[in-house]
Amino acid sequence: MKKRRVVITGMGTVNAVGNNLAETWKNLLAGQSGIRTVDRFDITNFSTKIAGTVKNFDPLNYFEKKEVDKNDLYTQYAMAAAEETVQNSGLLKTNFDKTRVGVITGVGIGGMLTLEEQHSNLIEKGPRRVSPFFIPKMIGNIAAGSIAIKYEFKGINFNCMSACSSANHAFGTALRTIQYGDADAILAGGVEAAVTPLSFAGFCSMRALSTRNDEPEKACRPFDLNRDGFVMGEGGAFMMFEELDHALKRNAYIYAEVVGYGASDDAFHITAPAEGGEGGARAMQMAINDAGILASDIQYINAHGTSTALNDKNETLSIKSIFGEAAYKVVINSTKSMVGHTLGAAAGIEGIALVMAIKDKKVHPTINFETPDPDCDLNYSHNKVTELDIEYALSNSLGFGGHNAVILFKKY
Repeated sequence: MKKRRVVITGMGTVNAVGNNLAETWKNLLAGQSGIRTVDRFDITNFSTKIAGTVKNFDPLNYFEKKEVDKNDLYTQYAMAAAEETVQNSGLLKTNFDKTRVGVITGVGIGGMLTLEEQHSNLIEKGPRRVSPFFIPKMIGNIAAGSIAIKYEFKGINFNCMSACSSANHAFGTALRTIQYGDADAILAGGVEAAVTPLSFAGFCSMRALSTRNDEPEKACRPFDLNRDGFVMGEGGAFMMFEELDHALKRNAYIYAEVVGYGASDDAFHITAPAEGGEGGARAMQMAINDAGILASDIQYINAHGTSTALNDKNETLSIKSIFGEAAYKVVINSTKSMVGHTLGAAAGIEGIALVMAIKDKKVHPTINFETPDPDCDLNYSHNKVTELDIEYALSNSLGFGGHNAVILFKKY
């Protein structure tokens, strides 16, 4: 069976550098960091005191006042990013079959804030004081369901949960579903709101986070020799995946085409990447094979680029293993250098950065590079915008549990 072609017709996001697509892209190109001191809970006793938090977000722009308390912050971010994406796509202005439009979210943790608040109620006040909204607020699939209810999208609907690869697995599943004829359009992406005391404490205990607390905006420094850990972030990002003919019939604006997907597992360690980035390399090669192209056809990679010692080294090795000497010609960047690591939302925000790079022929910088690392010697777009006419580009995403997911985009 011939696979149907899939394109991107809408995008939307809320994150540490912008509460919409235009603001986000402007600040990414400007190298503007969204990393700041955490001010939403007492950080006195935490070793890390910084994160990529969303600012000036008003849920009343997306919910009735009485509905705000019924939705966890992650669902609020999801609804904001979904609203922009749906409006940006223009889909609601046309006649379409609602049973063939779906929603697939990528959420790594879900309603962590709600879990913490309601657990405190249970311990301090007893079971009768646990909210009746606790379960639907907390569970990781509820954002997908809520979006479907708002827009009456009655097609495929569920959540992918694979830690930091969640959004790319959502993208890949959306691609496959449309390719094989089971939907005409799918709102897909990732969302997370896990900058909370408990999750923050957990990552601090792992010693996974940067402790460059005195210089928040300089803390996340992917591929720099003096990187000292990742910086947590939050937010949401969605794209409208749509079958090409369906998009053309309604004269939709097309940002890019989606042509490849690869997914693998390291089967190596719960949190550490496989030696030499072997699992990530296989996912990249799978996406390249799926697109029916050669590695040499790719000009740009939006890297997982977490600013941790092991990830950046092994991701570099994985790229070299696929591209060989041509790896030095590929332009690479890390969106996390500015927005932080948004866990389940990461690949969503990074996918948007990649598609905008294709559209505008500009690759945003990886900021905070100061000291070269001999183990990371590729072109990471350090501290500068790279003008680039992109035909094919990869978005890498790697998660705890050894999950690897790669999406390949093409200029339309």
